[in-house]
Amino acid sequence: MAPNVYLGLDSSTQGLAAVLIRVDAGRAEVLWQHDLEFDRACPEFGTIHGVLASTDRHVKVSNPRMWVQALDQMLTTLGQSGVDLSSLRAISGSAQQHGSVYLDDRSELSRPVAPIWMDSSTSEECAEITQALGGSAVLAQRTGSRAFERFTGPQIRKFSKLEPAAYGNTSRIHLVSSYLASQLIDGDAPLEPGDASGMNLMDLKTRDWWPAAVAATAPGLASRLPRIVPSHSVIGTLAPRWQARLSCPPARVIAWTGDNSSSVIGTGLVEEGRVAVSLGTSDTIFSLMHEPRVDTGGAGYVFGAPTGDYMGITVFKNGSLARERVRDAYGLDWDGFSVALRSTPPGNHGRLMFPWFEPEITPHVPGADVRRVDLDPGDMPGNVRAVVEGQMMALANYSQWMGVHAQVIHATGGAAINRDILQVMADVFDAEVAQFEVGNAACLGAALRAWHGDALAAGTPVSWADVTRDLATPTSVGRITPGREAARVYAQLRRRYAEASVQFLRGTHDDD
Repeated sequence: MAPNVYLGLDSSTQGLAAVLIRVDAGRAEVLWQHDLEFDRACPEFGTIHGVLASTDRHVKVSNPRMWVQALDQMLTTLGQSGVDLSSLRAISGSAQQHGSVYLDDRSELSRPVAPIWMDSSTSEECAEITQALGGSAVLAQRTGSRAFERFTGPQIRKFSKLEPAAYGNTSRIHLVSSYLASQLIDGDAPLEPGDASGMNLMDLKTRDWWPAAVAATAPGLASRLPRIVPSHSVIGTLAPRWQARLSCPPARVIAWTGDNSSSVIGTGLVEEGRVAVSLGTSDTIFSLMHEPRVDTGGAGYVFGAPTGDYMGITVFKNGSLARERVRDAYGLDWDGFSVALRSTPPGNHGRLMFPWFEPEITPHVPGADVRRVDLDPGDMPGNVRAVVEGQMMALANYSQWMGVHAQVIHATGGAAINRDILQVMADVFDAEVAQFEVGNAACLGAALRAWHGDALAAGTPVSWADVTRDLATPTSVGRITPGREAARVYAQLRRRYAEASVQFLRGTHDDD
């Protein structure tokens, strides 16, 4: 049997990535990879880190046309790469979660911009939806989370209230994932539970729209939402224009999902008891669950997983952008950042930073509000260590609701190549940290999902364990182990960090 080829795509906040894998006799290997940054590849849209400038710090939007143009560029590059795509069997993808795209009855944009996951401008709408549905606990039990400002439901409600004419002209509301999948099939793509569960609109148990939530969000919303299909579904075939571009057959297109749920597959979290940390534009910590366990504290939430299970996840908005802000403030490159990190001791002599350079999701910080404890802003190495330690302690403290203490953390995302940052992670969590040969877990997960969905559609199903065995298993060499003394230091410092956080948050919300 000839090898099969599968394409995975990931449209993140800042760029588009692609990975092509070849599967031969059940063994998978990477055939081709490519990345592009929106700011550089599509400069005419004027984005900064993939986001349009706004005078309101709470408003974060992007241009859907930029995502389509980037997809066109990526597939053009693939078609010109010289890679033989005659055995391309299937394509799938992932995208930044929560972003919404609004289309009229001609599939043209009825709203020129798309609010994205960084947006925090819908506090009023969150409160209205929560009250209508009987409180945060009810909403969390049914949809997996309390109402979050960035979630799609509150964003839709805000649009319907502030721009009723444009909302009335809207026939379909897509997520970024289903919008880009629609471009591949030249049709109207459905959603799947992994991405749909990030909207405060889907019933976790039924994996379909919750009528009460839909009705409470906006008038006539039910007819504007895509249908929800299982994650492995074939939603169409690659449109003829793309087939010509790639010199490939009519490959199956498997339902796209959100980047977080795709990363479950890309990091090999196909069994309970495993934990992954993604260090990207946002920092996230997540784990697979066979049954949903909702965070009663309201910080974390539950999504559907491509395996048919669930995933618990906690998200921190101030991820790589916060690290970059500290790096740039002292004129460092990443090598210099690492040197500064190594030059300071674990615990940083008790000096702390709460790196809320942007309004924070976890914990809820309504405005940019960087806080320092016993830390001089002019102390370059102290601030470098403080931002990394602060992020790792927040990841550890706010993920306890998931009830998982892993012996090994699967690390992915752009910063996961930095072993000095990962050493702090290992020490704070008192656990080994393992890296992956393929760094973009969401993109890899998309390619692996394409393989899984294609095999299922062909009547030759393959298990998730086999799908993830070769490429989504952490490398066994070079694992980063925690230092005994450093772990002891952080066990104490984490408690102090949590106590200081409570004090700061009390003042922050009093001022809001």
